This record gives sequence, C-alpha cells and structure tokens, in this order.
Amino acid sequence: MGKSHAQLNNCDPVWHQIADEAEAAVQNEPLMGGMVHSSILHHKSLESALAYRTSMKLASNEMPEQILREICDRAYRQDPDIGIAARADIVAVFDRDPACDRYILPLLFFKGFQAIQAHRIAHQLWQEGRRDMARFFQMRVSEVFGVDIHPAARIGKGIMIDHAHSIVIGETAVVGDNVSMLHSVTLGGTGKDDEDRHPKIGDGVLIGAGAKVLGNIKIGHCSRIAAGSVVLEEVPPCKTVAGVPAKIVGEAGCDQPSVRMDQLLGVR
Repeated sequence: MGKSHAQLNNCDPVWHQIADEAEAAVQNEPLMGGMVHSSILHHKSLESALAYRTSMKLASNEMPEQILREICDRAYRQDPDIGIAARADIVAVFDRDPACDRYILPLLFFKGFQAIQAHRIAHQLWQEGRRDMARFFQMRVSEVFGVDIHPAARIGKGIMIDHAHSIVIGETAVVGDNVSMLHSVTLGGTGKDDEDRHPKIGDGVLIGAGAKVLGNIKIGHCSRIAAGSVVLEEVPPCKTVAGVPAKIVGEAGCDQPSVRMDQLLGVR
C-alpha cells in the first residue's frame, strides 16, 4: 500500500476503502477502467469525487458539467458537513442494504445515494439565496434519478434510500439522522397552506415502500411505517403504524428499526 493510501487510512478510512475497491474493480473489469479512474482514482478526496460524479450526472445542454463542478467543489469547501454526511450515508447503505457489498457501489451506481448528495448541494444553494440554481439542481435530480426533493428540505446524515424511485420530499420536511426509506415514499403537504406543512421525521425511522406521510406531523424517533401506509397523524416514538389511514399496530420491534430493516408487522 502506497504512502498516500496509508495517510488516507489514518484520516479518512471511508475514502481509503473506496480507493482500494476502485483499484480492485479496474483489475476485475478492465472495461470499467475509464469510468472508475475518472470517477474515483483521479481524485484525492471523496469530496472531489462526489463533485465530479454529481456534475457529470446532472450536466445538460442547458448547464455544462464544468459550471456544475465548480458549484459542487465550492459547496464542499464551504461546508465540510456535506462531506461528513456523505461518508455517513455510504456507511449506512453498506450496513443496511444486503445488495451493497462494497463502499464503491453507492458512489458509482446507487441513485438514492447520488440524489441525496446532489440535494445537499441544492440545499446549500437555497440557504445562500441562490434559489434558481437550487431549483435547477432539484429539476435535474428529478429528471435523472426520479427523486424529487425540494431544496429547502432538511435531510440528516446516515440516510439510506433503497431503490429510490419516485421519492418525493416537500419544502418544509425535515428528515432526521439514520433514517431508512424505500421507493415511492412521499413526505408531502396537505391543502394549499404555504407555511410549515410537511412531516418531521425523527432519527432512526424506517419508512416502507409506497408509504405516504402527509402534513405537518411528527414521526417519533425509531418508529416504523409499514409499506403502503398513509400517515395523517403524529406517530409516537418506537411504534409501528400501518394501514390507510395508518394506526398504531405495535411496538417498533427493536431499538434501531432503520438499521435492522425488519419490515414484518409482528411485534418482536
């Protein structure tokens, strides 16, 4: 192992692991060499690799890759927490998704992870008052990944969105740390009220496929929302809810449902 990798191991084990996996991937599949080199091995940090990957994915005839790359690079320089959150997301996906057996996979292939990282850039732009550019990121993330997250929405770290198709998260939604959700989840509003109108998801919550959480309601930490449920009322911590409209059907079944990913409704 070279000196640079040894240094990375001391200060950034996630990036070190990704770099090692990238070298192995090139050896195992030489036809992927160009993609892996440009996306990972040509970079000195995860932040640089993420900026490149995001800008390549979102570039279009309306907005070239170079401009988007500059925006992303600037965001990572200005707010180190964006990169820290990305590392937590990678570890979360690796730990919770049985289809993910390497750290390299979310960065290269998983649109849920990639959409969240692009949203983090859009959110910073929104906070800076660059609303139109933030909306451009939102539009392109929706077009490219099928994930529509308003730039104002606040998303925690350690997020795992499995499959990620048709995810919708509204403007005043808040998603806590270590949350897991599956495809077709909606965190939406009700009516035409333009104030605080979207759900507040606590830490450690598991949201099943197709679940709809509507209105300015709190979903308590470490709770579970069953697949296909429509949640219209507050959910206490550490409970399981299911149905249309959703009702409490039992305890959450464990202390970390978003990590365990157990979606069976029986009380554990």
